[in-house]
Amino acid sequence: MQHYHRIRDLREDCDLTQSELCKKLFMHKTTYTNYEQGKHTVPLDFAVTLADFYDVSLDYIAGRTNFKHGKSNPDFNRELVEIADKFSLLSERNKGRLEQFIDQLLDSQTDSKALS
Repeated sequence: MQHYHRIRDLREDCDLTQSELCKKLFMHKTTYTNYEQGKHTVPLDFAVTLADFYDVSLDYIAGRTNFKHGKSNPDFNRELVEIADKFSLLSERNKGRLEQFIDQLLDSQTDSKALS
């Protein structure tokens, strides 16, 4: 995912128009629109401003991770991070389907242990 898609998604997730965001960040709308459309590269200092505003990591804005708060989590090993990355790419409907499937697997695993 390109960073300009990410900053648009973050803005839309906060139910902000470009004009509203620009007022909050004290910037010209044309400048922001060019960043969001990928016409201009987002400068590092503005990426930091956006990360602070949305309370996300720079890695998230840059598209280096799908975790809003950074690439690593001390409680996650590499396998769990890869699974979480894949999960975050699913549609909400498919996330629900996967959760149901995991519940079924856990139930059958519990049943198998009970029979042993």
